[in-house]
Amino acid sequence: MDGTARGDFSEIPKLDVSALYGTDEGAIAATAAEMRGHLETTGFLYVVGHPISTGQIEAVRAMGKRFFALSEDEKAKVQIDKNFRGYLKFAGSTIVTSSVEQVSKPNQSESIFFMHEVAEDDPRAIAGLPLQGPNQWPDAEVLPGFRETIEAYVEAMTVLGRKMASAIAISLGLPADSLNRYFEDPTTFLRLLHYPPQPPEDGLFGSAPHTDYGFITLLAQDDVGGLEVLNKNGDWVAAPPVPGAFVMNVGDILARWSNDLFVSTPHRVINSSGRERYSQPFFFDPSMDETIKVLDPCIGPDGQEKYEPILYRDYLMERIDKNYHYRKKAAEQAT
Repeated sequence: MDGTARGDFSEIPKLDVSALYGTDEGAIAATAAEMRGHLETTGFLYVVGHPISTGQIEAVRAMGKRFFALSEDEKAKVQIDKNFRGYLKFAGSTIVTSSVEQVSKPNQSESIFFMHEVAEDDPRAIAGLPLQGPNQWPDAEVLPGFRETIEAYVEAMTVLGRKMASAIAISLGLPADSLNRYFEDPTTFLRLLHYPPQPPEDGLFGSAPHTDYGFITLLAQDDVGGLEVLNKNGDWVAAPPVPGAFVMNVGDILARWSNDLFVSTPHRVINSSGRERYSQPFFFDPSMDETIKVLDPCIGPDGQEKYEPILYRDYLMERIDKNYHYRKKAAEQAT
């Protein structure tokens, strides 16, 4: 660490990752070391210097706006399914697993989820494994080019996710490819979100205080703002939009994997701007059937591992089932 205490920050740092796309090993190592400092202290950073164009980011945002402008009946045609793919109506989730505060009011947003593509005839889908099935797409006649725009973006973001996983390994003194096997078939989520202007009301959030479940999140914001990150003093620090940058943060699985060396920092969204807010977080996570065990370089001199090994699928499903209303209702109906 650079001497800054864990959680002691008043702004979100910025990291140029252009070296990760090159072959200069010294520059890659330096970038990885700088990133490690940010992940240990803040758990959040702005990622710049990546090759994903502003035009591609904005094309996805434009598609999201067009989707959310459709009628409720049209959106309901791709209503979220048992595989966690599709449209989640407004106020469809409440973050009951928050470690920050008691949350009783649903998030003031609507969204549509796209995960890693799994064909209907894939053995995982046929076997009924959790979250294994095809994505749901709006009618191509209603939203031409939608699927192609989304799939191209997911492909580019997956490459960036792999670059960051490699840099994390290097930062820990591991070979660059040491985490690759965990991401041979990564679990990915692209969530397009729409936050209408919200009324000032205690306990009401666009997204209530929470930590993310997985490995890393790479978020593209519009120019409205509203994202805030909690520091160790209990202050909510704004993470305002930076043109062309992704906001990257540590998820709970990476925190567990690193024995809490890296911090999964609580964050929230309050859209008090009076404007519509649109965002597009991309979640890059391990394969569903991988077991996450504390990495050897993260075990201190005392030999203590804070977390037992856990199957990523089990960890993810426990959180999804608690926080999303449609899944809780399905579970209740099954009992």
